[in-house]
Amino acid sequence: MTDRSAAFDPAAHRLVSEQRWFEDFKLGERFVLPSRTMTEAIFLAFQAASGDNHPVHYDVEYCRRHGMPHMLAHGFQVLIQTAAGAGLFPHLVEQSLKGFIEQSSKFLAPVFVGDTLYPALEVDELTPNRSTGVIGLRSTVHNQNGVLVMEGRHRYLLRKRMPS
Repeated sequence: MTDRSAAFDPAAHRLVSEQRWFEDFKLGERFVLPSRTMTEAIFLAFQAASGDNHPVHYDVEYCRRHGMPHMLAHGFQVLIQTAAGAGLFPHLVEQSLKGFIEQSSKFLAPVFVGDTLYPALEVDELTPNRSTGVIGLRSTVHNQNGVLVMEGRHRYLLRKRMPS
């Protein structure tokens, strides 16, 4: 029996093989994130993780008494759909990422149980520094009807490629 484990390198076990640096990105480049239907289980998990205990987020009868069709998603529950880690971006910058430095968002339309959300990130800023640069990503979340329910921005500090 041959020992095949000697050839395995855990550092080479990556989702993407090529790494990108600040100067490799272009304005307008998009990173689509997986769609997700907001199920009652997702609402329950968010409530458990956040500790939010307002009935608008967990009591369907309370919501109906207040004119809503179902439970209303907390804004942060919508925001987390834009977590870059759900897509390829952080895998592309494993070696160049120095930090996630800023996030902002605006909540534009309600999200209820049963809505399907379609998040995306788009490069809208490239601010070079000496050895690093800031990449801004416009974050958007649309629902199944094409309504923009949330927009915002993420900003990341990336290293520039080292001169050879």
